[in-house]
Formats: sequence, structure tokens, C-alpha cells
Amino acid sequence: MRICILSDIHSNYEALVGALSLSRQLRADMVYCLGDIVGYGGNPNECVNLIRESVSYSVLGNHDLAVIDALHARHLSRDGKAAAEWTRRILTRENLTYLENLPYLYESEPLTLAHSNPSSPDKWTYITSLEDARPQFSGFKTPLCFIGHSHVPFICGEDLTTLFLKNGIRCIINVGSVGQPRDGNPQLSFGFLDTDAWTYENIRADYDVNSAARSIIKNGLPRYLASRLFRGV
Repeated sequence: MRICILSDIHSNYEALVGALSLSRQLRADMVYCLGDIVGYGGNPNECVNLIRESVSYSVLGNHDLAVIDALHARHLSRDGKAAAEWTRRILTRENLTYLENLPYLYESEPLTLAHSNPSSPDKWTYITSLEDARPQFSGFKTPLCFIGHSHVPFICGEDLTTLFLKNGIRCIINVGSVGQPRDGNPQLSFGFLDTDAWTYENIRADYDVNSAARSIIKNGLPRYLASRLFRGV
């Protein structure tokens, strides 16, 4: 089976359209989403609509939760709070209901989906190092666990030395961010898993950053949320 795994779209419609177009070119059988469909960007309704139409399954992200429940927005940055408040005002009831019904975890052999981490998915802690990853392997039973949240792609094997997909080694894989990469590369990022060949690839591609940035500015959101897209930070 060929599976595309998207994460951290953050209301970036142009990047999401690009990622889904690539998933069709890759002849994906399934497309999964790791959450943070909304937040930061200027097209939340368009992104939720497209996720609902195109994705087989999605889990909840912390920015999705901040839009559902204002109390959770207090953990976000100033710009993140502003975007969450604006998104809450304009999101349709139907799309809010969709976000409200997303789970924290999803498991279907051979993979587990979590936005931030599998052990305590409602705590939104980051996995950014081998030491962060070590205790997380007890939080899932499948061979693979896919995460987002940090917006930085990586692979970590359970032995803490394997940094690529390898038969017999359980892995945590961060697919990066479709809509707001933070690894210094402004290209959209997502994961592509072939379970038959047992291969994994981090897909990177250009998209219309100018249009995504204009949408942020047009809607009165903080300008930094637009400028960072050009730098991948």
C-alpha cells in the first residue's frame, strides 16, 4: 500500500493543494493527516473542506484544539493566539464539528498517527532529539509511528542509532510540515510510505508561497506569519 502522510497544514491552502496533487502523482492508496489543519494561515475553511474531502483519516493537532476551545490558545505564541481567535470566528459550524470529532491517536497496522507524540498525545510535548524519542516507543505497538508538531522532518529508530526506515527496527517518523516548514527549507513537506517495498521518502516541493502570504496579510493576521513562509522558519 502506498500512503501519504500530511501534517501541519496550518490553513495554507496553496501548500495543501500542492501536497494533494503530488499524492495523486505518487498514486497513493491512502492519505492521512496528523493534525494542525488550521492556525497561522489565511484559508482555514478551504483547508478543512479539502481535508474532509481528500483524507482517509486525521488526528487532532494543538492548533485545531485551540480553535475548538479558547482555553487551549493560552499555550500558543502571541501570533498563534491571534490566528486561533480569528479562525474561531470565521470557521463554519460544520468545519468546527469536524475538528471537534478528531481523536488524539489513530492506529492501523503498520502505523500509529499522533500529532505530537504517542505516549501523551494530549500534552503536546515535542520530540526533537534522540533522548526525547527514547521513552515514546512504549507509547505505541505498531512498527511505525508518524508525528508532526515540530515542523522538522526526521526518522528515529528504536535503537536510537538507525536514522532511516529499516526492516525489523521500529521507527518514529516526523513528516515535517505541509504549510509552515521550519527546517530552513520553505518547500512543503510530507511523508510517503510504501508498505510493500517497505520504503519511506520525505517529499519536498515548491508551491505558491506568494499567494499563501497574501492571504495572511489580506485577512489582517500578523505579517510575520506571512514573511516566515519565504524562509522556512
